[in-house]
Amino acid sequence: MPRPIQATIHTAALRHNLERVRQSVPDARIWAIVKANAYGHGIERVFEGLRGADGFALLDLAEAERVRALGWRGPILLLEGVFEPRDLELCSRLGLWHAVHCDEQIDMLSSHKTHVPHRVFLKMNSGMNRLGFTPGRYRAAWARLNALPQVDEVSFMTHFSDADAPRGIAHQMATFEAATQDLPGERSVSNSAAVLRHADDSRVRADWVRPGIVLYGGVPDFPEHGAAHWGLQPTMTLASKIIAVQDLPVGGTVGYGSLFTAEQALRIGIVACGYADGYPRHCSTGAPVLVDGVRTRLVGRVSMDMLVVDLTPVHDAGVQAGFGSDVTLWGRASAEHGGALLSIDEVAQAAGTVGYELMCAVAPRVPLTTD
Repeated sequence: MPRPIQATIHTAALRHNLERVRQSVPDARIWAIVKANAYGHGIERVFEGLRGADGFALLDLAEAERVRALGWRGPILLLEGVFEPRDLELCSRLGLWHAVHCDEQIDMLSSHKTHVPHRVFLKMNSGMNRLGFTPGRYRAAWARLNALPQVDEVSFMTHFSDADAPRGIAHQMATFEAATQDLPGERSVSNSAAVLRHADDSRVRADWVRPGIVLYGGVPDFPEHGAAHWGLQPTMTLASKIIAVQDLPVGGTVGYGSLFTAEQALRIGIVACGYADGYPRHCSTGAPVLVDGVRTRLVGRVSMDMLVVDLTPVHDAGVQAGFGSDVTLWGRASAEHGGALLSIDEVAQAAGTVGYELMCAVAPRVPLTTD
């Protein structure tokens, strides 16, 4: 039989999280962000759960083709726009909307031969300093686009840098509103954090919102808030089993580098999961894990194919865990174990990273399924 590790994508949780966004922005349309292969979940696996969105937004043409192949006939937005002139041909054929964030993309459009004008989203650099026209150049870029016969409608977008942080969004909203004042067209400014924290303002909701991580149960302002605070559910569970048990004496060490030394006798379980499966190697002693639904901790260094957990808290809870016991690395334990939850954000925090990275890093060798 194959190794007992598996990732499960929860369709009902995807639907739930989408509806949670809808409740925050009832008068706005929703782009479901499925870039990076739907944050590592797989576009085909999340489609059923997210098809209630008003559109799908992503980065590359191959992903857009996959969404169309699933039968989606609604809007699809390329968040970074096109990268070379021939990309516009596929935009025409697939009916894709695309961002425009630089002069070179306007130049490509001006030379493109098409019978169907394109819908574009003009991106403003309102302070994040990644993509977009600066406020001083924004209206000139709009005028160029608006004059092109290749362009049907121009919408306006920007991206917040601190929607999940104390600085907030007021400075960028003021910049965006000043530069777009009186320009006709739809607006889109909100990412996941803005949807959760700032959507009481109609200007922030605007015409379209762009939730990403929130759809997958991740919390953009963790640890200030957790998933329960925002009413989110995990959409991915990474689970495995204990494949061996060892009794560790006082002074015994665990794993490469002997980073963990037992101060008392412990029973430990060896789990079929390692950094080659996408579990973060930067996790070490103390990182949270569930065994048969009971919370315990990682001990020692994560190996390529294995990691080690402390079974003492599990036994103290009256659960006789051992060979074959279920291990939840993140997500939701089985109903048999009470459906206990372990936030991916907690695991990511223990690794010094964010839940986004863990979702995207699950290795190809890990079987994925949906429920």
